[in-house]
Amino acid sequence: MKRPWLLIVVIANLLAVLALVFIYPDLMVAPGPLSAGHAKLATDCYACHTPLRGASAKRCESCHAVADIGLRSTRGVSIAATPAKVAFHQHLTETDCVACHSDHEAPKLTRQSRKPFSHELLQPATRDRCESCHQQPAGTLHQQFKGNCAQCHSAKGWKPATFDHGKLFALEGEHQTRCETCHVNSDYSRYTCYGCHEHTPSNVRAKHEEEGVRDLDNCVRCHRSATDKPEEGGDGERSSDAPGNPGRDRRERD
Repeated sequence: MKRPWLLIVVIANLLAVLALVFIYPDLMVAPGPLSAGHAKLATDCYACHTPLRGASAKRCESCHAVADIGLRSTRGVSIAATPAKVAFHQHLTETDCVACHSDHEAPKLTRQSRKPFSHELLQPATRDRCESCHQQPAGTLHQQFKGNCAQCHSAKGWKPATFDHGKLFALEGEHQTRCETCHVNSDYSRYTCYGCHEHTPSNVRAKHEEEGVRDLDNCVRCHRSATDKPEEGGDGERSSDAPGNPGRDRRERD
């Protein structure tokens, strides 16, 4: 090679850049500013990162003890219970902070592998206790609800709900009543039509036998709304989403 000095200069520059990356990573490779809570670590990348391996949960735990997250600050001060400070980290199946958290606020390419929070990360027993993290909705309907949210909602999203009362039995007229009138003990997988004084097994049986109706185990098969008369075509099969066995629990007790 006619110009060996040129190769030496190139190699020297590469080594200098590489050295600067390890000495001043906050200036050379930082993807963006840190969140306000970690701003003091802006020049100390190794507080969270291991060279060539990235951030690790163990580095996070050196300041954030899992047992304290959502309950106490890193200084040991008690945190008031608010929707934004929910203590659920103690019930995760594994400790993988970077699966949900990224302290650098930009650019987007640093978030390609970051997944949004998944309820699958929660232990099964905690996953079924929605109220441990979520506040009860303020609507009149949900204020009556005492059972498992999963009877209507999915952990993948609040909407759409798996049950639409407007399609399967419209709550009109006198049927605008409390849920437990039809769903005893907040069991929304079953319903009974004998929760009202005029609906008794003997009266319903006598009236329907006059019309030649023998199957009294599925009221919404014919009655899709609060009207007294069954809707046209009501002898068809009801949706598989509708609750089953109406009145069976009540009749067995009677």
